[in-house]
Amino acid sequence: MKRINLLLNVLDSTFDKESWYAPFKEAIEGLTAEQAIWRPSGEITKTIWENVNHLIYYKERLAANLEGREWTHNLDGDETFYLTDQSNDDQEWMKIVERSENAQRNLRQVLSTISDRELDQNSLEGKLLDIMLHDAYHTGQIIQLRKMQGSWPSNR
Repeated sequence: MKRINLLLNVLDSTFDKESWYAPFKEAIEGLTAEQAIWRPSGEITKTIWENVNHLIYYKERLAANLEGREWTHNLDGDETFYLTDQSNDDQEWMKIVERSENAQRNLRQVLSTISDRELDQNSLEGKLLDIMLHDAYHTGQIIQLRKMQGSWPSNR
């Protein structure tokens, strides 16, 4: 298997192809805006919406960099959680869900054209693995929040 195909496989398994753990898309499936902005009482933790913002930011930035597009929306790590404003509006939440799908699709499309030589440049392969592990980590947080709020399906 070509290295890029292996990386694309891992990217898919973190987003929408269940493997050893639930993927991101399943973790946010069926959520309302109210559930996405829910925060445990007394807890200093990010909401699901904030976690999704964070993941979108890094995928959009990586895709832009790989395409050679200028990235002017530089945020520090904590600021990325507030990429978009949270609201109780389900339509606004659905826009965020759609944006996460577009970020994944765009990154996947860009990666599908990468050569092995390009993977070796600028530690790109390591950066790709980092973003995939990062997605899996935050997906776990999203699932934990859903379990705490009682919105995670009991058959999972």
